[in-house]
Amino acid sequence: MEIARLLTLRQLHVVVAIDQYRSIMRAAEHLNLTQPTVTKALQDVEAALDTPLFRRTNRGVEPMPSGTALARHARLVLAQMAHAEDELADLRDGTGGRVAVGSLIAASVRLLPEAIARLKRARPRVSVSVREGSNDILMPSLRRGDLDVVVGRLPEFREREGIVQEELYQEIACLVVRSSHPLAVAGAPTLADLIDSEWVLPPPETTLRAQLEKVFYDHALPRPVRLVESVSLVNNLQLVLNADFVLATPYQAIRDLVKAGRMTVLPIPLLPTMGPVGISRRSGAELSPVSLALLDEMRKVAETLRREEVEWRQIFKL
Repeated sequence: MEIARLLTLRQLHVVVAIDQYRSIMRAAEHLNLTQPTVTKALQDVEAALDTPLFRRTNRGVEPMPSGTALARHARLVLAQMAHAEDELADLRDGTGGRVAVGSLIAASVRLLPEAIARLKRARPRVSVSVREGSNDILMPSLRRGDLDVVVGRLPEFREREGIVQEELYQEIACLVVRSSHPLAVAGAPTLADLIDSEWVLPPPETTLRAQLEKVFYDHALPRPVRLVESVSLVNNLQLVLNADFVLATPYQAIRDLVKAGRMTVLPIPLLPTMGPVGISRRSGAELSPVSLALLDEMRKVAETLRREEVEWRQIFKL
């Protein structure tokens, strides 16, 4: 059986939509097709492959193992065709194209925004889609082909299967408070002095949270219980600037606020959080010209960030 000869791109779109929405009706709405058209397309696929893909239920449809497998491969095929379309458009005028990027918090302040700005100056018509989140959300999207690359702190153990990593620079997380916070005014608190404070921490599924848990363990301290869990940089910064929260975040995320005198870095080195920030991409996947151009711009921005490592090394005497 040569599956490529049996199925059309339209049929692959139908399979992906049904898998995503678990409903023939909602898949039809998403594809702007009639429900009978989608039902017929699915029947044709199942007949061509001589295997059922979805199980009909009272609540809609559920994918069978064969349906899950085909939908996974169909997403990658459709993603590659989208890249082909972008590349052909880019070859026509040299200024267009589209790239979808997943951004972790370490990259969301300077690395990615500055790289996008540089890219837009060179290619004004390029379209960049940015999706923020944690590794457990972004890496599966990368593997499915929904994202071209993910940038941020590189995962150490989890979420690395089928992924190629490129390190750009080293980063460390730091504990910061607003400059008028009692802890900032008091002098040099220890980590034990902070445990009963209000905290802002990344969620448990993030690499940074696991590293912070190790910091508490190494100091034989209980984990903070008065906390807000968030990966939203805007939310986190506003909490710290307007209340007595202690925020654990990458240095680059608060560098400008510290230099402006609005935040203070507490001189407590979180050594387990020191690690590489970089680019993750699917193994064996070919990136479009515009995606490669964005990667080149990120490498250029990273040169500046590497020179700035001396700042946090001085703070923590590393």
